[in-house]
Amino acid sequence: MKSILINRKPVQGPWGGGNLFVASFCEAFRQQGYRVVHAFEPNLDYVFMQDPRPDALGISVNEIAAYKSENPKVKVLHRVNECDARKGTSGLDDFLRECSKITDHTIFVSNWMREYHTSKGWLCPNTSVVYNGVNLEHFKQQPKFCNGKINIVTHHWSDNPLKGADIHQFLDELAGKDDRFTFTYIGRCGYELPNTRIIAPLCGESLGAELGKYDVYVSGSRFDPGPNHIIESLACGLPTYTHIDGGGAAEFAGGSHTYKNTEELIALLLKSSQNSHFSPIPWDRCMRKVQLILEAIK
Repeated sequence: MKSILINRKPVQGPWGGGNLFVASFCEAFRQQGYRVVHAFEPNLDYVFMQDPRPDALGISVNEIAAYKSENPKVKVLHRVNECDARKGTSGLDDFLRECSKITDHTIFVSNWMREYHTSKGWLCPNTSVVYNGVNLEHFKQQPKFCNGKINIVTHHWSDNPLKGADIHQFLDELAGKDDRFTFTYIGRCGYELPNTRIIAPLCGESLGAELGKYDVYVSGSRFDPGPNHIIESLACGLPTYTHIDGGGAAEFAGGSHTYKNTEELIALLLKSSQNSHFSPIPWDRCMRKVQLILEAIK
């Protein structure tokens, strides 16, 4: 039985897209006969670096590098779902590039994310793109409100302003002055939206059941590596529109479903059409792609 360490553990409840990946990874690889662990032990076959940063949630890249130095046969995979542009930080891109020195294979969560990092001098030559999966039993079409309005929704675990605060505030104002529209925000929100229905963070089946009720989804997120909120919206069959600078969000939605400004957004909302660029896949297919990459590493 081959052993694999993943350096993060699943967290129960709403906790962002990365946690969905970790939970699915642990379940899928155990079902495939791997021994999945979260602590170092002798003779590991693989280390999967979900997040290289040191924190209380898991093992950091420094510890992984030390283990690899003592166990040179171990293969290290790194899933990259972060960048400085996403939250307006500095230093993260350089840190991730340093991590690529010890990585045998890098998995990026979107083509946009791969191009972003490789253009800055990524050091691991072996890379792949694997989009996140989604639970298609939870995220699916639902009966609509049918209230004669265009019911807009968005949802986020993060309340960082680059998740689209300016667009959320615009949609709040729109809902307040134009009775053709309503706006609902599901998740953590760090600012006032007086004309918006705000729902506390949901996850899993309860999130899918709520999300599917709406007519259209709008994301204002910028430079988002591989956002689950777009994948979940598309899985619910919602026409989904993203900012043109949405990074992975725009990649998933497709060019015909992006906007540069609020005037373009209103025009898109009024004609509302289904996305056809990207079809979400279930988590087991996502994990099968990861497994094939892992098993192909020499």
